[in-house]
Amino acid sequence: MNLIQTARELSEHWHATKTSWRDAKALEFEKRYLEPLPGLVTKTGAVMNELEVLLKKIRKDCEQSH
Repeated sequence: MNLIQTARELSEHWHATKTSWRDAKALEFEKRYLEPLPGLVTKTGAVMNELEVLLKKIRKDCEQSH
């Protein structure tokens, strides 16, 4: 399962939870942790892609030096 799919599932579970948890703490939880999540997932995905490219380059450079 990838990060985007997991975030979607969390969102679906949260929407189901909101039907029974509707107090100030629920709103605080949503604002603090869930609202920033899509942006964080996007940034994390971009960084993971950059790391993948870098690791491939390192692996290639190491293979060429042997």
